[in-house]
Amino acid sequence: MIQEKELHRGLSSEEAMKRLSAYGSNSIIEKKKISPIFILLAQFNDFIIWVLLAATIVSGLMREMSDAITILIIVFINAVLGFIQEYRTEKSLEALKSLAAPTCKVIRDGKVRVVNAEEITIGDIVLLEAGDRIPADGVLIECSGVLVDESLLTGESMGVSKSTTGKNNYVYMGTTILKGRGKVKIAQIGMKTEMGKIADMLQSIEEEKSPIKIKLNHLGKIMVVICLVICAAVTALGILRGQPVGEMFLLGVSLAVAAIPEGLPAIVTVSLALGVSRMLKRNALIRKLPAVETLGCTSVICSDKTGTLTENKMSVMAIFVDGKIVDIIKDKIPEVPVMKKACLYCSDCIITFDGKDINKLVQGDPTETALIKAFYTSGSEMKAYLDKAIRTFDLPFDSNRKLMSVVIREGGKETCYVKGAPEKLIERCSFILENGQVVQLTNSKKMEILKNIETMSSKALRCISIAYKEKGISYNNFLESELVYVSTLGIMDPPRKEVKEAVLKCRIAGIRPIMITGDHKNTAYAVAKELDICYKPEEVMTGEELEKIDDNDLKNVVSKIRVFARVTPNHKLRIVRAFKSNNNIVAMTGDGVNDAPAVKEADIGVSMGISGTDVTKEASSMILLDDNFSSIVSAVEEGRVIYDNIRKFIRYLLSCNLGEVLTMFLASLFYLENPLSPIQILFVNLATDGLPAMALSVDPPDIDVMGQKPREKKEGIFARGLSEKIVIRGVLIGTCTLLSFIYGKYYGYSLDTCRTMALGTLVLSQLFHVFECRSERHSIFEIKIFTNPYLLGAVAVSVLMLLAVIYIDFFNNIFETTTLGLGQWLTVIFFSGIIGIMNSLYLFFKTKK
Repeated sequence: MIQEKELHRGLSSEEAMKRLSAYGSNSIIEKKKISPIFILLAQFNDFIIWVLLAATIVSGLMREMSDAITILIIVFINAVLGFIQEYRTEKSLEALKSLAAPTCKVIRDGKVRVVNAEEITIGDIVLLEAGDRIPADGVLIECSGVLVDESLLTGESMGVSKSTTGKNNYVYMGTTILKGRGKVKIAQIGMKTEMGKIADMLQSIEEEKSPIKIKLNHLGKIMVVICLVICAAVTALGILRGQPVGEMFLLGVSLAVAAIPEGLPAIVTVSLALGVSRMLKRNALIRKLPAVETLGCTSVICSDKTGTLTENKMSVMAIFVDGKIVDIIKDKIPEVPVMKKACLYCSDCIITFDGKDINKLVQGDPTETALIKAFYTSGSEMKAYLDKAIRTFDLPFDSNRKLMSVVIREGGKETCYVKGAPEKLIERCSFILENGQVVQLTNSKKMEILKNIETMSSKALRCISIAYKEKGISYNNFLESELVYVSTLGIMDPPRKEVKEAVLKCRIAGIRPIMITGDHKNTAYAVAKELDICYKPEEVMTGEELEKIDDNDLKNVVSKIRVFARVTPNHKLRIVRAFKSNNNIVAMTGDGVNDAPAVKEADIGVSMGISGTDVTKEASSMILLDDNFSSIVSAVEEGRVIYDNIRKFIRYLLSCNLGEVLTMFLASLFYLENPLSPIQILFVNLATDGLPAMALSVDPPDIDVMGQKPREKKEGIFARGLSEKIVIRGVLIGTCTLLSFIYGKYYGYSLDTCRTMALGTLVLSQLFHVFECRSERHSIFEIKIFTNPYLLGAVAVSVLMLLAVIYIDFFNNIFETTTLGLGQWLTVIFFSGIIGIMNSLYLFFKTKK
């Protein structure tokens, strides 16, 4: 109960200080932050980075200083990128705090004072007027036409009418007064406000590592173990057979450099960065680099309806009038003067009269602008009506009445025009206008009207009814009684043309599109059905139904739901967590502050570039520049392409490096001379590991990239047979290289010639293999060779490097090579090409079958 003295004089300064001390400041409290220095140092606590640093030491021992410096640069770049990504995620709370009003007018000691919003406390009386941002949650104790923009909390663009009675007497921190003025008694401050609760939810969400980071750490550990074991074995075998210890140690170190794919992190980074660039061209701005890869394994996309699945461009499609539904797209709009006037007069749109484009002349609420544009085509036409009309009284729309009423004086005569929700308006009507005549509205006629409205609603039309009265007009709440029903208009927010195709693409790709909306269940179902998101009413769940079940039950039923209607921020968070608990990788869209917790909780948080708030953008992984659902699907496709390309160059690098190591290991095992010298091993690493692998990172997608099911959340990088492909090809490359060396020895060639043949075989077999790596599902005969010019250029450079070390005397001395004749080249080409040709023929006939 508000005390009279406190109401008029507000709190005393002394009492305000006591309450500030007791309740704390009116601020969003952040949990203790990690120092930026620790964030930066944490970037080096990564296994693959340890592998790179080890490779740096090895390169230094080999006096390959250029390799050592390059690896250090890669380590530094990775650390800086990781630091930037992690540091930026901490900005969400800062953006949330900036929404709170910095100052406000408060009554203290009976005087109006301007104070910092953080000094507001419970019991303060705050003065509000149009344009003010509300500093804390509170109850309106005085109100004059207050309309509040609560879109930051609710996501709804329509202003909310407030009063001093009922449920609509409460206002919230961070929301804005659109019009009117009032006094608010503060009830909650700081973290106890609705915005504070959202901040607390944001802070309670733990960041998860991107799958690519986990997989790369796993890969690094595997590579180190394999590298050390095999290199130690080769060195030991060489020493046991009597070769010099120093020479074998040098060989072992060279093999270590060859076995560690030191370029892998750099190529991954470049691949992800190029993916970001391509996504930007498709209206998806990536804020967090690992999100590119995570997008590729998305299995659920939770999307808002308005503006993302639909155009957010309202238009009247049908009118129920004179007992029938008129499709105004096909038929002429019925001539009902009172209906035409009601749509113009019963509106708060801003209307200008200069110009001919009706879309530019009418600005305001999308629903109201749609009603006006349905009946008026020019500014002069609207001016002719408005010049002779004066609004003498109005009852603004509110969510309880779901009606808006105005009293218009026109030619000395007053008329009340009313519009609103059909079920609310019809119950206040006693008469109906039929074919120009006002007759009694019987119960049977009411049932007929509601039946037709149900028909319109089932077609995804949002229904707004129109009524009026000319008698018994009073300037109070009794105004909305004894009304004459006129018509019901069906408004469509049309689905984006490209969304249905995007939804189909999702289904083919095994991705579930989920609609999450604040709309009524029937409207949500109709829109979702039109977009092929759902087909049965049972696939729709309301927020009210969601509240009746616990998290475990939600987890069990969520896989059957395609549409969530009438939801709140907590509902969205629960929905995302339910999908994640079923091992889905979830993308979630959002725009208002209320969406930020769910956006951050999702594996891929997607914010709106046009309608999104700063808080949601900072919490998100990706921003849609066009607020379009199809852009999410395009981003998912790009994510799959990037992941496929990462697998391509991992397959290439590891199989080739394994082939190099096995060449030396098998030679030691069978007591053969070393088929390659240490410097030749380093040359192979230089010629084949860099440019070809980098070119694979920009490889165009397979034609069926969106025809595959999403990867499992815990799928390893070597899943789906990749490890077998790597091992088998590595063994074959090593075996063929060794056979080429043995062939040369058999025919009595010199050791340098045999090693040169082995070198050529090893390099060319890897260059043939790089084309096979372009697809895991199609043979080399099905891939268009010229679709990746970068790869062709990289292979050409590698071939020229090989020819240079074989035919230029200067390089002969450095790399211990000699020139080869035609017969020797035929041997090299045979051993290097036979594997790829046989494998491609096998794949070709397998896919044809």
